Parts: sequence; structure tokens; C-alpha cells
Amino acid sequence: MSANVWQLLVDSFPDILLPGLIQTVPLTVISFSIAFVIAVGVALIRYAHVPVLEQLARIYVWAVRGTPLLVQLYVVFYGLPSVGVRLASFPAAVIVFSINEGAYCAEIMRAALEAVPVGQMEAGYCVGMSYWQIMRRILLPQALRTAFPSLGNSLIAMVKDTSLASNITVAEMVMATKYIVGRTYQALPLYIELAVIYLMFSTVLEFLQRLGEKRLNASVGREVKRIA
Repeated sequence: MSANVWQLLVDSFPDILLPGLIQTVPLTVISFSIAFVIAVGVALIRYAHVPVLEQLARIYVWAVRGTPLLVQLYVVFYGLPSVGVRLASFPAAVIVFSINEGAYCAEIMRAALEAVPVGQMEAGYCVGMSYWQIMRRILLPQALRTAFPSLGNSLIAMVKDTSLASNITVAEMVMATKYIVGRTYQALPLYIELAVIYLMFSTVLEFLQRLGEKRLNASVGREVKRIA
């Protein structure tokens, strides 16, 4: 690479990173937090076989997982205004990413709950716990430990999926890079730089995932021993 290209990469790095810190990271954190709440609720409904609600949960998971994320973004941001519902780009992205990720995480949590031995539920009833106490203190902690690696992978994938938000005018890293490319015509080095920044974010999340797994395994082990 020429000296001019290297200088361009140095100058453009903060211009690409800053939108990542003020748009991509908040979008990911907010959306995944909401998605996790949705996932736990849907997983509990399906695990408990709640009439009617279980069928609605199945339809939700089926519909969301069966349609592309980009199409969902277009439906909410470009489609809903035709029926009088207008959303700013960032809230629209949060809604779509939350609903989309919630469906995938719901299946992860459901599988994790079903992996907990049935005897755990029976043991909880034997010591006088209610259904929700058993869920909160025994089943969910163990299910979360099982699901944590998959949830961590989903979070990392969501960071990369937020690149699609540029299609509904969210000013995140991809859009910032496009602006610089349009001004300098240096597509290859700039998009490689963008990939490196995404890799940096993913590496940090992978480190936090490993740290979280260790702490969660230790805390769940102490809780199970205390209850026993």
C-alpha cells in the first residue's frame, strides 16, 4: 500500500469507529437485552405448554425465523408508513433486531430448559417451593448456564447483523465507511478496515463470553449446593 492509503486508513479509523461506539454498540446492547426478555418469556410459555399462548409462540418463532432480517427491516421502516406508522431509523432497528433475535434465543432457552433433568422440578416441589420459585432459583439458572455459549454466539452474530441497519439509514459503521469510500474511491482498504473493526468488537465479546461462562458456572454451582 502507498503512504497515502496508509494515511487514509489512519485518518478514517476514528470516523468509522465512532459510529460503532455511538450507534452499533447501543443498538446491539438495547436490542439483545429486549430480545433476551422476549426469549425467556417465549421459552417459559412453550416449556409450560400454556394453552393458546404456546401456539402463538410457535407462530412467532416460525414467522420470524422463516423471513430474512433485511426484509423485516424494510417492512417496519419502509412498509409501516403506508398504514400511518412512522418510526425513526434507530427505534425501527431496535424493534426489528429485538423481535428477530428474540425468536432465535427463545429456541436456545427452550432447549436449555428441556435439558434440565425433570427430577430438579420434582425436588423443588418436595422442599415446598412454588412453580415460579423453582423456575427462578433452580431451572432458569441451570438453563442459562447451558444456553450461555449459544447466547454469546448470538450476541456476536447480532453485532455483525447490525451492518444491515445501514439499509434503513441508521448511521452506523457501514454507512460511515460508504461515505468515505464515495469520497476517496478506496473501497478495498476501507472495507478491510471496517472488517477489522468488526473483528475487534467480536474479539472483545468472545473474551467477555469466556469470562461470563466461568463466573456463571461458579455461581450456579454455589446456588445448587446451597439449596441442596
